[in-house]
Amino acid sequence: MQTPTATPVRSVPPAIHGEGPTWDAARQELLWVDIDAGQVRRATVSAGGEVAEVAVHTGGETVGFVVPASDGGWLLGADGGFTHLDPTGRATVLVALDGEGPAAGTRMNDGAVDPAGRLFGGTMAFDGSPGAGSLYRVDLDGSVHTVLTGLTISNGIEWTADGRTVYLADSGTSTVRAYDYDVATGAFGADRVFLDLSSDAGPADGLTMDDEDHVWVALWGPAGCAATPRRRAGGRGPGAGPQHLELRVHRPGPRPAGDQHVHPGPGRRRPRRRARRRPPVRRPPGRDRTPRGHLPRPGRRPPPALTSPQHGEGTSAPLLGPKWGAEVPSPTPVS
Repeated sequence: MQTPTATPVRSVPPAIHGEGPTWDAARQELLWVDIDAGQVRRATVSAGGEVAEVAVHTGGETVGFVVPASDGGWLLGADGGFTHLDPTGRATVLVALDGEGPAAGTRMNDGAVDPAGRLFGGTMAFDGSPGAGSLYRVDLDGSVHTVLTGLTISNGIEWTADGRTVYLADSGTSTVRAYDYDVATGAFGADRVFLDLSSDAGPADGLTMDDEDHVWVALWGPAGCAATPRRRAGGRGPGAGPQHLELRVHRPGPRPAGDQHVHPGPGRRRPRRRARRRPPVRRPPGRDRTPRGHLPRPGRRPPPALTSPQHGEGTSAPLLGPKWGAEVPSPTPVS
């Protein structure tokens, strides 16, 4: 049992429901969201680990995730669809998904960008109703597609280095599933249960991967996380089970009011503390060991057929197609 220590950052105001730390390599800034406040928050991180908040932007009534965009702004999963936040902080709704959003009792939750620059975002019901969540994909031409339905709380999503496998957490079922992935088309294939965390301290929440294809999963509830050994045969076979980490949170002094709690919804016990996922990682000089998908690393490029200056190395979401600019005449149809 490994016992790393997590220390809450005291230099920035606490969030109501803070999630999704993501590194913006172009700006050298740490991004995260306050879901219930509908905010995108930005900070610099010094070499010594000092976090200094530089801006807070409003992206909607709720904001589930943020990723850097190629224009220097950001793409968000906000309310019931996708929103563009320009570098000045102006938010523009790009897609309002049919059957999603506050009026339908759902919101966007976690999301990420695949190796080719496609944007994925999942949904959940405010009350956590089983089967109410879905996963959507936005292609490079701006078209929007429904990838999966029948999820409960679509959560962390990440790809292996070769792009052939994608992992998706569903907090409602306490599982992480592995799907075969076609990076040329963005299609999901055969799937299997990669991790079943139903008997652990909390269900699977956010996840990320390191450069050796270890999968790191935050557990919702008491502070903790689970990690897998080095991937073998696509996550199957000997050595593919989770290694649990007891994450001890050190609190120097009283906890401030509003410290990052989650809202469990009707009928759910409020967890003590939400484990932070994707913490900022300090890179040793000359060696890139940061979680893949948040900083560019040597050799991580999309297939040549998908490469263009617009979406570069796939670490930022492009402004996908003509309807994804600042002036959007109407929502993009969903297939």
